[in-house]
Amino acid sequence: MKDRSALILGPDGSPMRRAPVPAPSSRRPSALNGDWGNTPYDAADITGAHMSAWNPSLLSPDVELNIYRDRIVSRVRDLVRNDGWASGAITRVLDNVIGGSFKAISKPDYRALRVKTGFAFDAVWADEWAREMDSHWRSFAEDENRYCDVGRRLTFTQLCWSALRHDLVDGDALAQICWLPERIGRGRAEYATTFNLIDPDRLSVPQNNWDMKHCRGGVQIDEWGATIGYHIRSAHQGDWFAAAESQQWQYIPRETDWGRPNIVHQFQTERAGQHRGGAGILAPIVQRLKMLIKYDGTELDAAIVNAIFGAYVESPFDQEMIGDALGAGDGLSSYQDMRSEFHSGKGIMLGEVRMPMLAPGEKINAVSAARPASNFADFEAAILRNVAAGTGLSAMQVSNDWSDVNYSSARAALIEAWKTMSRRRLNFSQGFASPLRSAWMEECVNVHQLPLPAGVPKDYLARNFPDLKTPLSRCKWLGPGRGYIDPVAERKGSILSLDSGMSTLEQEIAENSGQDWEEVVDQRAVEIERFKLKGVPPPEWALNQATADQASQPLERDAK
Repeated sequence: MKDRSALILGPDGSPMRRAPVPAPSSRRPSALNGDWGNTPYDAADITGAHMSAWNPSLLSPDVELNIYRDRIVSRVRDLVRNDGWASGAITRVLDNVIGGSFKAISKPDYRALRVKTGFAFDAVWADEWAREMDSHWRSFAEDENRYCDVGRRLTFTQLCWSALRHDLVDGDALAQICWLPERIGRGRAEYATTFNLIDPDRLSVPQNNWDMKHCRGGVQIDEWGATIGYHIRSAHQGDWFAAAESQQWQYIPRETDWGRPNIVHQFQTERAGQHRGGAGILAPIVQRLKMLIKYDGTELDAAIVNAIFGAYVESPFDQEMIGDALGAGDGLSSYQDMRSEFHSGKGIMLGEVRMPMLAPGEKINAVSAARPASNFADFEAAILRNVAAGTGLSAMQVSNDWSDVNYSSARAALIEAWKTMSRRRLNFSQGFASPLRSAWMEECVNVHQLPLPAGVPKDYLARNFPDLKTPLSRCKWLGPGRGYIDPVAERKGSILSLDSGMSTLEQEIAENSGQDWEEVVDQRAVEIERFKLKGVPPPEWALNQATADQASQPLERDAK
C-alpha cells in the first residue's frame, strides 16, 4: 500500500497530478535550474560571442600583483628608458608635483596642542614656531654637504623627486630613516638623522620564496594586516658586484618602541588589503605604448627604404633569367653586352647635372614614398590620448603639441590635470615627505631651544614629542605653481577672488607660483624701501602701498 501522507491532495481528495516537464530544448534558461547563460546583466554573460572568452580571475590584491610585479616593472622601466612618450609623461608628472623646489611650511595645530597639554598654545605662538622651525628645516634639507641623504648625494627635494619617480614607475617609494651620530661635528652634520632611499626591488620575501600568510612581497604583517616590518635585501639582485649580499635579507621593524619610523613605505592603495604598489601609472597602458613604438618604427623603416630607392630602371630583359629561358642565343647576348657597354661609357653632363641616357627598351620609374601612412597621425593621437587618460595628464602635456587647441580648451584640460597633480602631491607628502620630516623634527626639538608659550617647561616638547608629533609636525608642502595660460586674465581672476573674500593671498600665491606668501610680502617690503633709498620712482603697486601707509598714519595718531 502506498504512503499517501507524502502526496498533495486536491479538492476532491484525489492526489494532484504533476505538471508535465517540458523538453530540454524548450526550457527557459535561468539561474534556478543551473542555466547561467541568460543573466540580468550583460557583464555576467558567458555565452555571447563578445563575452564568452572573457573570464578574468578574481584574486586578492597581493596575489593579483606580487607574482607578476617584477615582470611588469621591468617592462615599464624599459619603456621609460627608451621611449620618449613614456619618459616625457613621467617627467611631466614629476615637474608638476615636485619640481625644482619642494618646501615645507609649518602649520602646527595649536588648538589640538592646547587641548592635549592644557598650556596656552595660540596663533601667535604657532606663527613664531613655524618661522623658526622652517629655518632649521631649510638648513637641514638644503644642506650644501647633503647630510640629509645617507649617501650625501641629494638634497631633500632631489631625494623626494627620485622617490616619487620610483612611485610612478615601480609603484613603491621606500626609504629608511637612519641614525648616524658619528657624522655630527663642526663643519659636518648638525643632526644624526639621515635618510636612505632604497630601491623597491630590494623589498622581497627572504630567499625568493612565495608570499606567505604574514609576509606579502617582503612586507611583514600581523593578524589584522597591519605592517610591522620589512624584509630588505642587502644588495640589489641585479648587482653583479655584490652577488653574495644580494642573497642576504635584513629584517627592519616598521618603527621603534616609541613610534619613531624606521622605514617609510609610500604607494597608491587601490584595493583594501593591499601591501605593495600597483606597478606604477604606466602599467595599464604598457601594451598600447608598445604598439605605438612598433608602429612608429615600422613607418620610419618604410620611409627610409623609400628614400633610398627613389627610382629604378625597368628593362624588358634580364641578363641571366631571360638568357636561360631563351637558350642564351648570340643575339640576346649581344644585346646585353651592348647595354653594359652603353651604360659604362655614358657620362654626359649638363652643367653640374648628369643626364641619364637609357638603352633601347629601358625606362625610368619613380618610387612613390607615401610614408607615413595617411592614418598614422590619427592612430598616434588616439594612443597618446589613452596615455594621457592613464597618467592623469592632458593630451597636450603628453604630446607637447598645443597647435590645435584654443585658450578655453587648454585651460579646461590643465585644470583637470592640476586636480590629479594636486592629489598626487598631497598623497606623496602625507605618505613619504611628512613622515621623514617628523622623524627629523623629533631630533630638532631636542637640539634647539624653540619658542614656547609662557609656563611650558623648556624640555616639555622633547619629553612628550611622541604624543604631540601629529599636531606639531603638521605642515603644507609647496611644489611648482599651476602657471598661467593668459597671465593678464588669470591674475585679474585672482584679484577678484581676493577682493570677494573667496580666496587668500597664501592660496593664490601657492597655487599660481608655488611660493611662500610671507616671503613674497617680505620681499615687497624690501623693494619698497630700496626704491625710497635710491630715489627711484616706485611702480604703481608700490605707490598704492605708500598711499595706504600715509592714510593709516592719521588713524594711528588719533588712536594714540
